[in-house]
Amino acid sequence: MKYGAAALTLPLAGCYTVDVGLPDQPPLPDEEFDYASAYAALPDGDYTWPAINYENFDRKYWRQVVDYQTRERPGTIIVDPYNNFLYWTLGNKKALRYGIGVGRAGFDWSGEALIRVKRVHPIWRPPREMIARKPSLERYWEKGFPPGLRNPLGARAMDLWQGSVDTLYRIHGTNQPSSIGKSVSSGCIRMWQQDVIDLFNRVPLRTKVIVLTEDQAVSA
Repeated sequence: MKYGAAALTLPLAGCYTVDVGLPDQPPLPDEEFDYASAYAALPDGDYTWPAINYENFDRKYWRQVVDYQTRERPGTIIVDPYNNFLYWTLGNKKALRYGIGVGRAGFDWSGEALIRVKRVHPIWRPPREMIARKPSLERYWEKGFPPGLRNPLGARAMDLWQGSVDTLYRIHGTNQPSSIGKSVSSGCIRMWQQDVIDLFNRVPLRTKVIVLTEDQAVSA
C-alpha cells in the first residue's frame, strides 16, 4: 500500500531531512533467519550501504523477535533509549527488537508522538552547538550535507510530531555502525542502515511512537 508523502524541509536540532515513504512488509526474523544476508552490503538506489560486522556485536542488538509485554496496539514503536533498544510491537506479547545507538538529543525528549515525515536518503544539517564545536561544519548549515555514504543520517530518517508541533526527535540510520548499543555525543536514535531500512519499510506515516523515560525503561 502506498502512503502519501508531501515534501517538507525544516531546520532541525541534530537532524535535518526531507520527506517520503513507501512502506512494504519484509519477512520477520525467525529461528532460521539468515543474518548474513540481512546484514550484507545493501544496494539502495544510487548507494550501496556497507555490510555490518554483526558478529562483533552482542547478539541482543541484532534484529530479532522477542517477548515483550505492552498494552500498546500492534504496529506501535517503543523506543527505550536507556537500554539501547527500539521495539515494533507485533501483538501476542511479542515485538520486533532492534539495537540502537542514542545521541545526546535522544535523551532530550520522551512521550508519545506520530511519525509525520519519512525520508529516503535524507539531507543533514548540523545543529549550531555542533558547529560551535567543529566550525568546519558551518558550510553545511544553509543547504545541508547531501545524501550518501558519509551522511550522518544514513539511509532513512523518520520525524516525530505531536499534532502540528515537531518534537525534533528523529529515528535515522548512521554511518558509524560501531555506535549501536552505545550512548554517543550527537544525533537522535541511530540504527544500522539495514535495520533502519527494514523498519522504514514496515511502518506507515502516522505510526505511533512512544519514547520511554528512564523510570519507564527500568520497569520495562
